[in-house]
Amino acid sequence: MISKALYAYAADAMLLLHVLFVAFVVIGLVLIFIGKFMSWPWVRNLWFRGAHLAGIGIVVIQAWLGVICPLTVWEMQLRAKAGEYSYEGSFIAHWLSELLYYQAPAWVFIACYTIFGVLVVLSWWLVPPRKRSDAPQARA
Repeated sequence: MISKALYAYAADAMLLLHVLFVAFVVIGLVLIFIGKFMSWPWVRNLWFRGAHLAGIGIVVIQAWLGVICPLTVWEMQLRAKAGEYSYEGSFIAHWLSELLYYQAPAWVFIACYTIFGVLVVLSWWLVPPRKRSDAPQARA
């Protein structure tokens, strides 16, 4: 039998993964625009940009369909198995959840996710990604 503490650690890990995903999407967009002005070639990497677009695309679609993020669902299931029903467990879990989960009407989240998604799509025109073969040649 798996101990409740192990479920609690797994729930904390799931929460950390969720926060890292949100950071990737949010900070990624900021870095894309900064990278345009700083001439950072990696912000035009097609794989990075594709993953970034897919990440926010999934969030927007889930919001419009009213689907709860699977990371949230899995975390709550793990917390329930750990016997936790709130975020009063560990220090890290408490503060990460305070950053990630806040209360607002559903339409606020849908609007925010949609606007952010539009900004990500707009970044494809303002800072177009390049295929490896399109990248500027390195100096010899």
